[in-house]
Amino acid sequence: MSQQVYSAPKVNKELGKQVSDYINSLTKPLGSLGRLEEIAIKLAEMKNEAFPSVEPPGVLVFAADHGITDEGVSSYPQAVTAQMVHNFLSGGAAINVFSRQIGAYLNIIDIGVAQDIEHSSLINQKVRYGTANFYREDAMTREEAEKAIEVGYEQGLDIINKGCQCLILGEMGIGNTSASSAILAVLSNRDVTSLVGTGTGISQESLVHKVEVIKESIYKRNPNPQDPIDIISKVGGLEIAGMAGAMLAAASNRIPILLDGFICTIAGLLAKEISPNSADYMIVTHQSVEPGHQLAIALLGKKPILDLGLRLGEGTGAAIAYPIIQSATLMLKEMATFDSAGVSTKK
Repeated sequence: MSQQVYSAPKVNKELGKQVSDYINSLTKPLGSLGRLEEIAIKLAEMKNEAFPSVEPPGVLVFAADHGITDEGVSSYPQAVTAQMVHNFLSGGAAINVFSRQIGAYLNIIDIGVAQDIEHSSLINQKVRYGTANFYREDAMTREEAEKAIEVGYEQGLDIINKGCQCLILGEMGIGNTSASSAILAVLSNRDVTSLVGTGTGISQESLVHKVEVIKESIYKRNPNPQDPIDIISKVGGLEIAGMAGAMLAAASNRIPILLDGFICTIAGLLAKEISPNSADYMIVTHQSVEPGHQLAIALLGKKPILDLGLRLGEGTGAAIAYPIIQSATLMLKEMATFDSAGVSTKK
């Protein structure tokens, strides 16, 4: 796979400077809207528009299973992935609630659930029936890793073509914190112990076991840290690759990417490895309680908007943060300048 296939344009820093000057002419003390001003400037740079819009948002939730659950790394059985997909499709999950709240398009994509799911609203793009157990063999083939990225890219393009002005990525996959922790350990060259959390809420004893399984898996699989496709194929997840692909589609179309928690941010790191400019289109919406998330955010060179102690995934944190990002665009569009309002700037 060549990086040219997934290239993102450079953001417009010059326009950012102009927007910064304009913000300084609005009826408020300089810098008084804090990080909201910073977000407005970044959005203008991304979208190449002085008055960018993020309405409506599009939400893509990728669902897939993980063979690593055979090693007892999660407190939930693998069957929960498919059960939760049914919950998404019937409108009962947290991401459904928050998507309705913000008026988002919401698509649920089966990219690798271990069983067949029949539903008219489900987008079936199954690459394979879950990953293999990467403690014992590679998670998937290189071709399957590339295919999962392509599926994500196509799904990203599809929702952008429907008119979405920013992209929220979510995932569902029992065992995906193990895959994400393994990917982060490889990309950061850090010890797994400091990166692994309780995921769905495992005990301390199970946490020690989870760390050992991931450590041994990385040793056995030996993924190449310089090759994101190799990392995905050896210790990754289909939904993680799908999210990365959708992010590449967004960046190539100057669409802001609202990163959710730990797993989504790991997908963001992979997208950055494939196309470095894509990271300039990412906004980290919140700080998850997963231990590895802080390091993942730092590797992207970002700072989170919220810290609400979230660890659900599904894209929920990004959907909750969306109104703040929307506020930044409305500040630009609707606030008066000192001149237009006839407000004096001099003592």
